[in-house]
Amino acid sequence: MADKAVRKPRRKAAADVPRVDAQPAFILHQYAYRETSRLLDVFSRDLGRVMIVARGVQRPGSQLRGSLLAFQPLLLAWFGAGEVKTLHAAEWQGGLPQLTGLPLLCGFYLNELLMKLLPREDAYPALFGAYFAAIRQLGCSANERAAVEPVLRSFELTLLRALGYAPTLDRQAGGAPLQPGQRYSYDAGFGLVPARDGLPQFEVAVLQAISASCFDDDRVLGQAKLLMRLAFAPLLGDAPLHTRQLLIDLQTL
Repeated sequence: MADKAVRKPRRKAAADVPRVDAQPAFILHQYAYRETSRLLDVFSRDLGRVMIVARGVQRPGSQLRGSLLAFQPLLLAWFGAGEVKTLHAAEWQGGLPQLTGLPLLCGFYLNELLMKLLPREDAYPALFGAYFAAIRQLGCSANERAAVEPVLRSFELTLLRALGYAPTLDRQAGGAPLQPGQRYSYDAGFGLVPARDGLPQFEVAVLQAISASCFDDDRVLGQAKLLMRLAFAPLLGDAPLHTRQLLIDLQTL
């Protein structure tokens, strides 16, 4: 009896390979990859964080090289079914000023938060819109702390809400309403609790302002910064935020 012919596996047709076209996105970080390529950590509107390889982009004649700009809106096209996709096209959309000075450091801080906390390929379209708005606001901000910190605090709160870890600021941990004139402490494992010795204390009016993203008052800004740090601590763990330390060093200077 003749042996049955061995059928070779069919090569995947181009139409079978998942492809994404004209996806609004920002590049969070770029890494050198092999000799002429780069790995892009991308935050896209409809597919969340995606890792994409831009092949040959470091060659002098690459048409994509000048389009892969940080803190600029892009339309990206890519394909691939694996964890790392392959870039097909990139179109710079423009419309945002380039970040410089302190606003640039703040942009890196936002990117580092997203890279550390967002899972891959989970869509966060509302958060994408908030990031777009934050980058635009930073681009129009003066090179001073009072101008950029409201942008940071507002985005931090939006990020926590998107991830489901935002502190509940209108009631105590057990569900009881906040009492005007009282102070409360924040316990990351439970929520707001009556003021405790050894823990930061927050006024009700300040908590209400933070919840509404009203950061016009310096006192609200200062307490919001402390509250956000307490809320992010269990999510970030022991891993330090490099950009946060840079910002601290800059303020010290």
